[in-house]
Amino acid sequence: MIRKIAATMFMSAALIGLPAFTGGCDREVAHEKTVTDGPNGTKVKEETVTKKADGTTETKTETKKVPNP
Repeated sequence: MIRKIAATMFMSAALIGLPAFTGGCDREVAHEKTVTDGPNGTKVKEETVTKKADGTTETKTETKKVPNP
C-alpha cells in the first residue's frame, strides 16, 4: 500500500516537472567572432544572438584578451 502511494507521488512529481524540460530550447540566430592582433596581445570578441522559446531575443557579448608573452 505504502509502495503504491509512494510510486504515485513520485510519478506525479515527475509529470509536474516535465513541462519545464519540454518548454523549448533557445535557438542561435547569429554568431560573430572577431580576432584582433595588436602590440599588447590578441583580443577575441564573440557576439551571439539567441531567440528564446517565448519569442524574445538575447544578445551576449564575450571579450577575451590574451597578452603577448
